[in-house]
Amino acid sequence: MNIAVSQTPHALNGLRRFDQVDPIVADDAGIAAAVEDADLPSLLAALAALTGDDRLLAEELRPPPPRMGASIKPQGGMSEEAQAEARRLAVETIIAYRDSGSPAPDPATPLLERAMGFIARGAGAEYIPLLKHELALPRDLGAPDWIKADLAPDRDFKVAVIGAGLSGVAAAHRLEQAGIGYTVFEKNPDVGGVWWENIYPGCRLDTPNFAYSYSFAQKQDWPEQFSRQTEIQKYISRVASETSVRQHVVFETEVLSMQYDAAAALWTIETRNAASKIRTETFNAIITATGQLNKPAYPDIPGLRSFQGDLFHSARWPAGFDVEGKRIAVIGTGASAYQIVPSIVDAVSALEVFQRNPPWMLPTPNYHEEIKPGMAWLLHHVPYYGRWFRFWQFWIAAEGRLPLVEVEAGWDHPISVGSANEGLRLECIEHLKKQLSDRPDLLEKLTPNYPPGAKRMLRDNGVWAAALKQPHARLVTDKIQRIDKRGIVTDDGQLHEVDVIVLATGFEASDYLMPIKVTGRAGKDLHDWWAGDCRAYLGITMPGFPNLFMTGGPTTGVVVNGSAIFSAECAVEYALSAIYGLLAGNYAEMDVRQVPFDDYNQRVDAGNLTKAWGVAKVSSWYRNRFGRASQTWPFSLLEYWRLTKNADLGDYDLVKA
Repeated sequence: MNIAVSQTPHALNGLRRFDQVDPIVADDAGIAAAVEDADLPSLLAALAALTGDDRLLAEELRPPPPRMGASIKPQGGMSEEAQAEARRLAVETIIAYRDSGSPAPDPATPLLERAMGFIARGAGAEYIPLLKHELALPRDLGAPDWIKADLAPDRDFKVAVIGAGLSGVAAAHRLEQAGIGYTVFEKNPDVGGVWWENIYPGCRLDTPNFAYSYSFAQKQDWPEQFSRQTEIQKYISRVASETSVRQHVVFETEVLSMQYDAAAALWTIETRNAASKIRTETFNAIITATGQLNKPAYPDIPGLRSFQGDLFHSARWPAGFDVEGKRIAVIGTGASAYQIVPSIVDAVSALEVFQRNPPWMLPTPNYHEEIKPGMAWLLHHVPYYGRWFRFWQFWIAAEGRLPLVEVEAGWDHPISVGSANEGLRLECIEHLKKQLSDRPDLLEKLTPNYPPGAKRMLRDNGVWAAALKQPHARLVTDKIQRIDKRGIVTDDGQLHEVDVIVLATGFEASDYLMPIKVTGRAGKDLHDWWAGDCRAYLGITMPGFPNLFMTGGPTTGVVVNGSAIFSAECAVEYALSAIYGLLAGNYAEMDVRQVPFDDYNQRVDAGNLTKAWGVAKVSSWYRNRFGRASQTWPFSLLEYWRLTKNADLGDYDLVKA
């Protein structure tokens, strides 16, 4: 494949460097070879927007409406004939673009909306603003359209951001765009949050890479379909460095408490740095970005601390830890265990996996694959192709598998909750049967007895079953009775002697903002008020805690559609809209009223009871200890985006500055 790259790329600055591509010098055959690896729907849209050639958007080339099941059809379900014609036109267009000198693109192309509609078949007019926001062309539509210097030039107003993970970096960037003074407090030595902390073997995304990126910093050159932890952390770090965010982060500094002073309308934040020095500082508002899957959950197993070998949580995997030749026990079969087990099985002398509930697995053959060479070349040479590919992935997942987890009235089945859910269940079981036809014992143990969607569904390319089928691996389904100094004792009385115990037992997802002590108006303690049953208006604000905005808060988890970045950006942009309201109206504080708070939570609770995760009895991080689905958003992405696009000051009690 002759697709050499060279010459000077189009000059771009800051975050726009993510859009940087190289002029095309490949020969015709090299271009044709690259297009063979292309994702065609997004390539046609990108080329049409680039060149203005509407032949690329012909109806006969348009992908059919996405039909989500356990897997997605290649090329969006385009027919073989349509694919052949699409490739012919794409090659012809790229050659012509090369021969014209690879001119810089016009981000405001007249074909922009038509190209969007070409991909997003079935999207009504109500979707267009959201889709434009996600494509972010011709400009970043999530950026504040105001700056503090115009609204309140003489007012001192500072914001604290708690955490420098994905949400914290997004919040800081938006504050910078608005000209708001801010400080980011981060307990770790670098940005990244969970993507800095989780270094266990095999750690990677289970959301397609391009969809798992900021709308305002759309990376073109992801190396894999579902990239590894190191790549995600590098991406967040690069965003922090390409903006001014990094210079505003106070690293290795833990927030201990946040206390509101109603008389002064200020929050006092108490921190402790790496040298154990305690410091206090005041702020007008706070945006929390501490993450939902941040605090490891340790199982309540008798004797847990009596084990004399190595024992650690997957989220606290020791740097450089060598498993070679060791006898390893992994407790749990959730997302982290699912990645760890295949990654270490070939190195260990014995591997025992202790399972409580098997996961549902979605067929994903390309889960560990690199981006194909031709596709990678196109992403490096076709302007904005990465944006259109992200847009296509976003649209496919916009409603995602949400209809497949719907509780159907009158449905009578011991496991599934509706006919669509049953179809998904049968499709996943057939996928499992193909892998385990030679191991009926494992098939029985790995077949879930709860509805698909009630717990996090995992990406499967066959490595999980293959690992458990190895002769030195064993799946244990007997209940753990206790742990002693030698290993794990199960209910059948057997001692499983091991050298290492890995606790792949998830996170305290419902314990928002722990262990920070948060005291609001009149001494109101947030954690006492929540009493383990966390609630927030839009997942963002709580009565009695003025000017405090959460990202990744209660009922914001999009678990079968979209990604955590989507809900984080929604929360951040809502917080900026609220701060605009404070400054424009010369208000000192805004405190959400009880009625909208109650109405919102009642509606979302009712919505969650229409989904598999709301009615199933299986344990899951989606639900808190009371059995309430306190983490999940049960409606469409469009609805959450519209609710959070602008803060309605009518929902708040306001106090003048």
